[in-house]
Amino acid sequence: MTNEKSNIENIIDQINSINAKRAAFFLVLGFACYHGLLHLRYGSDSCRWLLSDGRYKANQEWQPYGCMLHRYSQIDTRTCLRYLAFYGKQSHFVFIGDSRIRELYIAFVQHLQRDYTDGANPETNLTFTDHKLRLTIEYIWSPYLSTRMVKTFREWHAAVTEMPSVVIVGCGLWSIQKSNASFNTIQEYNVNLTRLVQPINKLHEHRTRVLWSLQQPVNPAKLRVEFQMVTNEQIDLYNKAAIEVLSYSAAELWWSARLVAQEMVSESPDGIHLASRAVQHNTQILFNMYCNDYMNFNDGSCCSSTESYTMLQIVTFSFLAICIAIASVMSLYRRVLKLKGRPLQDYSLLLESDNQIATQPGDMYTLFTSLAIMAIIMVYFFVCDRTNFFMKENKYYSEFSFWLPIGYVCALGLFFTEDSKFTKVLHTDQIDEWKGWMQLVILVYHVTGASQVLSINMHIKVLISAYLFLLGYQQFCYVWQRADVGMVNFFKVLFQLNFMTVTLCLCMNRPYQFYFFVPLLSFWFMMCYGVLALPPHITAQTTENNVIQYFYLVIKFIGLFTVITILFMSEVFFEKIFVTRPWKALFVTTDDDIHEWWYRWKLDRYSVMYGMLFAVIHLLAQSYVVLRNISGMLRTRYSSFFAWFGNISLELFISQYHIWLAADTHGVLVLIPGYPVLNVIVTSFIFVCCSHEVHRVTKVLLPYAVPSDWRPLLRNVILFLAILVPIGINDGMF
Repeated sequence: MTNEKSNIENIIDQINSINAKRAAFFLVLGFACYHGLLHLRYGSDSCRWLLSDGRYKANQEWQPYGCMLHRYSQIDTRTCLRYLAFYGKQSHFVFIGDSRIRELYIAFVQHLQRDYTDGANPETNLTFTDHKLRLTIEYIWSPYLSTRMVKTFREWHAAVTEMPSVVIVGCGLWSIQKSNASFNTIQEYNVNLTRLVQPINKLHEHRTRVLWSLQQPVNPAKLRVEFQMVTNEQIDLYNKAAIEVLSYSAAELWWSARLVAQEMVSESPDGIHLASRAVQHNTQILFNMYCNDYMNFNDGSCCSSTESYTMLQIVTFSFLAICIAIASVMSLYRRVLKLKGRPLQDYSLLLESDNQIATQPGDMYTLFTSLAIMAIIMVYFFVCDRTNFFMKENKYYSEFSFWLPIGYVCALGLFFTEDSKFTKVLHTDQIDEWKGWMQLVILVYHVTGASQVLSINMHIKVLISAYLFLLGYQQFCYVWQRADVGMVNFFKVLFQLNFMTVTLCLCMNRPYQFYFFVPLLSFWFMMCYGVLALPPHITAQTTENNVIQYFYLVIKFIGLFTVITILFMSEVFFEKIFVTRPWKALFVTTDDDIHEWWYRWKLDRYSVMYGMLFAVIHLLAQSYVVLRNISGMLRTRYSSFFAWFGNISLELFISQYHIWLAADTHGVLVLIPGYPVLNVIVTSFIFVCCSHEVHRVTKVLLPYAVPSDWRPLLRNVILFLAILVPIGINDGMF
């Protein structure tokens, strides 16, 4: 009889978190190379992506290739133009071409002024002006690519003071109709295109953008008799001529206008002109092209420049680079010793489970390698969300895209179940299970853009409130059973809650309040700690022979309820408390606004206290949760799948901001363009691996940051404050 494992068993043994993280690392390297090649070949200008390619998603929403499209309202558009006018920029748009270009002109103007009506004669020139916005929009009727059109371009170049900002031009349909699809007309079209190159280049030298709109397809079934000779084959020939000539000019070929029309050609009213929805998409593309770089909307990455780096970011990444260098040198030194036959021996405490935390720090090699790993992860975060190296796309909600992954998650959670070593009611595994399925639902909610559905939005708020409820429950149970309200445990919890968030604030140039969940958890943990640490200390041991301890406990709960209620009843008083320096910076947004914190705080203001009260009832009366603990089998059985995710739920919640979602959660990260389902699978795998590794690194670094002895702990707190003070002075905290 042999103990050798089969090939399948050996393969199964290799499926673990360490190998999964290695695979994720090599995937990231592979995608970095792939996107680097894409940028080398096609450039990194997202404006080219916006004008070149895209597809329809969800409810006939247009998704540009590789970047995010902001949905401009009339207010957004006028704000952009007013901003440009304030800085002295004249916005001058010219639409020149046939009736299709005229249709786009009308939609463009009506976006700014709803009651705008065009003239009765479709073959007349039109002009719209708004002196307050320093805006001029012209339409020039020019259905043929003729000497007249070339002359118009040359006149603009001659009149330098009236140079257009953007010229949208396109024609060809009428040439096909007039010439009865003659081949000679295509040759003439080609010659006139060549004559147009020089004036286009001259305009480009004066910063005028010229967009050549490729001819959109027609719907032969709806064409009138006089346009029956217009075929899509003929249109392709005209487009081919435009591509061959203008590809070597300063003109920008507007491919996506054709793609927008192509997918909705069946909805064309007459077979020639676009459906109103398609025209609106083209209008949005133009406004994104013109305004995004000035407005910096979070959900509009197309044509938008990346954020400039701050000095704090440079210092932070310099420190992380030093950690990587030191770790590399130490690792190289160890390899050299190993080759010489003198390997260094490392000794560390074996932990029984992932939930355990080492009580003593390891050596310097462990410290710097952990910091180096964190540095590499932060670089990945930065590249994903603070650069245009990897692509981003908008989120579009649909019932199918939301409920299908929810169904998968539930099925996996029920499939992966194990027996817990705990038998008491609401034990650690159950709480991790609870956190896990809540976190997975929240992740699906975020990635699918389900926040627009009110009923789902309200249920997600309940889940966040439940998370705070669990915080109060766990903290009270811990103090009740272990009687530990010392400063070491206090700082350990704060470190685990805030290590990743503070690191991201420094690396990603975002305020602490941007990661609203962590400030909520940290604040309510401190409130719990304050109530429980305030003398007299009430624990299971102190209440055994002293009934009056329960009276003190009631007084503490009444005091907590009173403080919360007073803060809630007066928003003015609330603001005075939380906008006081130096802690003001912890509660305001980038715009120095406290209202986001006020909204988040008041929404779940009693959840933690309810969790603590439930813990009191549970510990004193041993009531049980009926549906979950009605039998011993249900009480000891739990979903290891949900519990595993629950163990890293905090890291999952924070990491999703930058390496799963994108653009501060307004979009999704795209590593595999054109394959949305495969992209979500791959980015999810990398995202979960990064979150798990950050969770592990946090545990490794915890004993270094929060030693068990109070003297080195005090030293570390003073050192942290010494680092925080210059940062706070720079950010106006003091």
